[in-house]
Amino acid sequence: MSNQSNRIKFAAWMAGPIGRIARIAIGAVLVIVGVTMGGTSGVIVGLIGLVPVGLGMSNRCLISKAIGAPWKGEDAIDLVGS
Repeated sequence: MSNQSNRIKFAAWMAGPIGRIARIAIGAVLVIVGVTMGGTSGVIVGLIGLVPVGLGMSNRCLISKAIGAPWKGEDAIDLVGS
């Protein structure tokens, strides 16, 4: 199996329900930690946490983009299905 095929499969998994829920949950934890920390560092952590929440909700993935797979989840799922 090719490395590109593995990347596409990973991206499709991240676009699926488990991957999206995981990204949203990790982001929510970061937001909660940021609020709990307070101060400037807490604001930064909280803002960083908003990124995976927003991307998970919109079905986009920075990890997929970084590994050369499609940015949009539905594109990755379509590639695995074909």
